[in-house]
Amino acid sequence: MRRVRYGSTGGPLFLEEVPAPEPGPAELLVRCEAIGATLPVVRKVAEAAEPIPLGGEIAGEVVAVGEGVTRFRVGERVTGLCLGHGYADFALLHEVMASPVPEGACAVDAVALVRSGLVALGALTAARPAPGEAALVTAAASGVGHLAVQLARTRGATRVVGAVSDPAKADFVTELGADEVITYSQEDWGTSVDYALDAVGGELLAPTVASLAPGGRLVAYSSGGGTIQAYDLLVGAKSVTGFQMAHIAREKPELYEQWRQELWRLFEDGALKPAVHRKFALEDAAEAHAAITSRGNLGKVVLVP
Repeated sequence: MRRVRYGSTGGPLFLEEVPAPEPGPAELLVRCEAIGATLPVVRKVAEAAEPIPLGGEIAGEVVAVGEGVTRFRVGERVTGLCLGHGYADFALLHEVMASPVPEGACAVDAVALVRSGLVALGALTAARPAPGEAALVTAAASGVGHLAVQLARTRGATRVVGAVSDPAKADFVTELGADEVITYSQEDWGTSVDYALDAVGGELLAPTVASLAPGGRLVAYSSGGGTIQAYDLLVGAKSVTGFQMAHIAREKPELYEQWRQELWRLFEDGALKPAVHRKFALEDAAEAHAAITSRGNLGKVVLVP
């Protein structure tokens, strides 16, 4: 089978031919139909001291199961987070990380919706939204952000503000349902919101906190780091919550499953529409990563073997 890897920090990415892996206990071997590329993986390629497996969201058909698997059978279609080599024709998926793909949904929809949607819905839930509130979503055109914009509306937000890196993304974010779109480079964001979902971090934390109304809540789920001054929180009685999807998957699997079902229900009802920036061939993985690095993507970046 074909697999994408790299030999040293920063790449380059290349294809190699390797035998298909064998599923171990509680593992599924999945023939990948779609693979989601994410910013955390792109950053690890650029920054990790040693080369790492290129993992991420995958969706496809189960072709073999390991010992002890009880929830899935060969021939079923699943999606989930692959922690090993996911940029490949075949990948291993642990049973606890897998969920079924409903009839009528394609693999690309599954990859664009489930993992990114879980992060968006989890971060939104952590913000404790109340009907009638105003929301701010940074990286609003990203794979997670474009779903967060829509989900905020389903949780009762009467005003949704999207923050983006490029004014050219404004029409896309507006079409998702945002009432207002601002760019990171604006000196004064000129907005006041009850809660903010931040996927960027770094220098964007300060203006995001400044955009919160008194008593406002910031949920930070970025891998980009950054620092918040305690005084900026104290003067407005503001708060910050960190959110990590892996913690939910490990510690609260019943909540993970509840959110997954909610995402598919909203998808089937037409209230949540995942957008795919572009489908890249497996051999074009480097180009897919470049689309994310340049912040040029509108929606999810997907590899299709």
